[in-house]
Amino acid sequence: MRLSALLALLLLAAPAGAREAMPKDFVYLRAVAPAIAQEIRYATSDNFTARPLPGYEAPECLLRRDVAEALAKVAQDLAAQHLALKTYDCYRPQRASRAMWRWSQSGERGGDKRFYPNVPKSELFARGYIASRSRHSAGTAVDLTLIAQAAPPAAPFDPHAHYAPCTAPADKRAPDNSLDMGTGFDCLDAKSYTRSGAASPEQRRARATLKAAMSARGFRNYFREWWHYEFGAPRGYYDFPIRSPSTSP
Repeated sequence: MRLSALLALLLLAAPAGAREAMPKDFVYLRAVAPAIAQEIRYATSDNFTARPLPGYEAPECLLRRDVAEALAKVAQDLAAQHLALKTYDCYRPQRASRAMWRWSQSGERGGDKRFYPNVPKSELFARGYIASRSRHSAGTAVDLTLIAQAAPPAAPFDPHAHYAPCTAPADKRAPDNSLDMGTGFDCLDAKSYTRSGAASPEQRRARATLKAAMSARGFRNYFREWWHYEFGAPRGYYDFPIRSPSTSP
């Protein structure tokens, strides 16, 4: 029997709890850096698919331990500037990435056009805004922004409200307590490119502050998304669901 087939059989034979357990080298970010705020968007309907994504059973940020520890150092560095971090997405189950891809390829209407006001849905994958596999699934990528230290939480998202597109001025978009980065998180638009000339000088400074702090601790930015950073190399891609600490196996 080929090794790949044997491994597949062993995986299927393993108890479901073992297949869905969080790997030992993963941690809950709040256990390592409790001061980092979390607003896990894919556990809600406030994302481009307009529905929670599969595998997000709890709004928790999970990361590989070395990534979480590096992120904690970034937060410590930013505290001297009276700034803090807020995460939007961390580890992402592969089933969620597959759901994003299927959604982008579906000819059906649906989703939230606020997040892609200038790009046809059918072109989001080809233009690099959506991937069929992501380093988020390796626990080595994080989507995040800057907030003022001790900033109050953002107002609750109202799924029935008519918010402006992600490219609109910050006070017209869905509520967020972050610094104004020029677009909202997950804005699938050229204005989200980290070095976009469409951003104002103040917005560019905010993006540069985030990038400098992250780069100083070994994180690399994805040029199309001012919010996306990666650390280290993947050791594997995972599909276990995100659960609250009290319910994890």
